Amino acid sequence: MRKFVFGLLVLLVLAAFALLIVFFAFLRHWAAVHTGTLNESGPYYGFWSGFGSDIGEATLITAVGVGVYTGVRKVNCHTKGCWRIGHHPLEGTPYHLCRKHHPDVPTKGASHEHILEQHRKYMEAQ
Repeated sequence: MRKFVFGLLVLLVLAAFALLIVFFAFLRHWAAVHTGTLNESGPYYGFWSGFGSDIGEATLITAVGVGVYTGVRKVNCHTKGCWRIGHHPLEGTPYHLCRKHHPDVPTKGASHEHILEQHRKYMEAQ
């Protein structure tokens, strides 16, 4: 069965290559029309005023996306695979963790007693 599928795949690739050779002039003209590289009123005028003008927009969108991704990765929880924001530093390490992964932060919400106990521990450490 694997040989049959491989043979069929090879035949499909060869057929696509043959069609590309047969219709090369048509495909080249189609690409030139749709990208604007035909000689409209000067060389490549149609490209830079049409299809090529999107290069700057794509660059800007990519730069903003990279900036957002970098910002998210800087402030999120350092646990692998966790996308929550890491508000709580883990003492003795450079890591910031979310309340789900931090060992000292209660996940159900902090009671008044828990808050006072944490404050007492902090004051004793000073």
